Amino acid sequence: MTFLRKTSISWVEAEKITLRGRRIEELMGNRSYGDVLFLLLIGKSPTPEQSRMLEAIVVSVIDHGVTPPSTIAAVTVANTGGGLSSAVAAGILAINKYHGGAVEDAMAAIGEAVELQRTEGLDAKPAAEKLVSRYKDNGRRISGFGHRFHAADPRTIRLFELARELKIAGPFIEQAEVLEKVLTEKTGKNLPINADGAIAACLLEMNFPPKIANGIFIIARVAGLVAHAVEEQEKNPPMRTVDAGNYEFE
Repeated sequence: MTFLRKTSISWVEAEKITLRGRRIEELMGNRSYGDVLFLLLIGKSPTPEQSRMLEAIVVSVIDHGVTPPSTIAAVTVANTGGGLSSAVAAGILAINKYHGGAVEDAMAAIGEAVELQRTEGLDAKPAAEKLVSRYKDNGRRISGFGHRFHAADPRTIRLFELARELKIAGPFIEQAEVLEKVLTEKTGKNLPINADGAIAACLLEMNFPPKIANGIFIIARVAGLVAHAVEEQEKNPPMRTVDAGNYEFE
């Protein structure tokens, strides 16, 4: 007996391509990238507000200069003469737990704090304090907070501003902001909500499953990796050690 696998994502027949049951030519030019990305990942059309929020999330992490490990990996391969696909693949492989891959972990932490509010009748601050103590006792770090460059991440500020404008902001964004304050109080360090944490809170507000979260970062960053790999081969001599400190902006 032959086992037939199931898919509900896309289907191709002669002269017909469908995405989640919608004909591709009907989506082309009629729906935004945020609309179609949401439809592809979640399986249903977003509200206009959700579409704008998702597009803003993608734009927020589309690129972050030459210093991130993923960019360094991509330009290193490009510098050795590697093809575009190899350079971009190298960059994607550098996106892991501590670089771009923290969105899922941040969703888990923020979601856990909000669940403490629900199950134990806590306000946001005591829930944050309990979560921070729990993580400290287990020797774990709460993802989504702190940044090596930004004392206040401009992407976080804009994402939360937009979420409030679109009336998407709710308990998860509130909890993330309170967590930021509690972490600063408990550690004595400035640990701002970074892009990973902001994206995590916004995705939670839109009921995204955590297992998709890191994929959204990868989808966004591919565009930046393509740009850097192409530029590296056009502007810089081959077979030179790639050092982010040796770049200048023109």
